[in-house]
Amino acid sequence: MSRLKELRKYVDAELNKMEDADKRSGAIAHLYGVSLAATMIAKKRGLDPEIASMAAMLHDLNAYKTGSYDDHAHKGADLAREILGELKLTDETETEIICSAIYHHDDKLVTDDPMDEVLKDADVIDHCFKDSSKPVKEKEQARYDKLCAEFGI
Repeated sequence: MSRLKELRKYVDAELNKMEDADKRSGAIAHLYGVSLAATMIAKKRGLDPEIASMAAMLHDLNAYKTGSYDDHAHKGADLAREILGELKLTDETETEIICSAIYHHDDKLVTDDPMDEVLKDADVIDHCFKDSSKPVKEKEQARYDKLCAEFGI
């Protein structure tokens, strides 16, 4: 089984513990949506699409498990480190890249390392394209505009 498939199996099992069916389906849609977007962005930018996708699958898992978005990016990075250590899917460098991306993914107005930027951009793509009737969040507008230009849309 591929590393990504094994991680998705783990994440799916965690999400399936959510009692609220609407929240559970929203969580699944978001994590898989961001994962797909991260894969595409990483591939386009010459970065590792598997690592990008793994970061995306884990980026909001802490919020879904706890029901709280309070400091969710930083707490999410800690949870991701625990999960990756438990599953032994990544080496130390890959774990650091994934956890950094998760740690910084809520800082949409700041530019960080390339993989951090992939996860931020994938999150914005999912937020903005999943429901085009909603306005783009102010903190995501500049990033959204850059993504539209990058992808010619």
